[in-house]
Amino acid sequence: MDQNTEVRPEDAGAGSGVRFRGEAIVDEQTGEVLGRIALDHGILTFEVVPEARRRGVATTAVREFSRALLTRRDRLEMRIGWDNPVAQRVALAAGYTRESVRRGDPELIVFSRLAGDPEGPTPRLLPDLPGGELSDGVITLRPLGERDADFYTELHNLPDVIATSVPPEPRPAEEVRRRCVRAEAHWLAGTRADLVILDSATGERAGEIGLYYQEPPTGQAMIGYSTLPAYRGRGFASRAAQLIALWAFAETGIARLIAGTLPTNTGSQRVLEKAGFTREAYLRSRLPGPDGTRTDDVQYVLLAGDLLAQASGGGTSHA
Repeated sequence: MDQNTEVRPEDAGAGSGVRFRGEAIVDEQTGEVLGRIALDHGILTFEVVPEARRRGVATTAVREFSRALLTRRDRLEMRIGWDNPVAQRVALAAGYTRESVRRGDPELIVFSRLAGDPEGPTPRLLPDLPGGELSDGVITLRPLGERDADFYTELHNLPDVIATSVPPEPRPAEEVRRRCVRAEAHWLAGTRADLVILDSATGERAGEIGLYYQEPPTGQAMIGYSTLPAYRGRGFASRAAQLIALWAFAETGIARLIAGTLPTNTGSQRVLEKAGFTREAYLRSRLPGPDGTRTDDVQYVLLAGDLLAQASGGGTSHA
């Protein structure tokens, strides 16, 4: 590459609001130090002072610093903890792609940016919820987080919830906590959207629903849900399934939503039917069962057209 066309880091960022002085990120107009950014053996790290956060400083700095460095190298990398979704969002907004998980202690998510990557933020398969939540006035769905660990532990230790889980085994407390802590990272990766079902009238947690985007190439995702006993029979799970379906079909590339139930789980089958799902298949020995056995799976499906037909027909009862 012609060395005269290279951009030095200290010259980068002109007109963006930030410039670089050594490892310091500085305000382009005032010279105020806003944070630091550095490259060590191809690994980019950054931090922003509290007063400069939520102003786009980190994204701008990472984007401009990376753009300058990529005139001289083919690849940059960032390694970010599962419990640091803010930094993960910065990486994606600055054009980095989630690449892998680096095993160890701590376990780190690897993001990379190559010299030939397109400019602009990295597209996400699962965008954020509009306004941060979904609601129909009766229930509200919001993203699962670390604060929900106790509730999630209680829910997933209920005998009937364990019995319908895959596999049907109790989850260790650390695994449950880890799922809550890592929920936002999975959402940002586009693999899973885990949500808590709230009673809109009281704000109390009633259950959970998850969307698992297991087949992006074919546009198929799966949902699963559980509710506390006190909230069953009130249509909460059906409402949650409809809300997440409406969001998925409107805001993502998902074309098919599937859900499975045990043949004996007639309650869950009624939930899906009330939400507009149609029974599609009976899959023999589809799932691992207790004590090394296998269980059958009754599979349901919902398409975007089904929801439109349902709406034109006056809606679905949640009785």
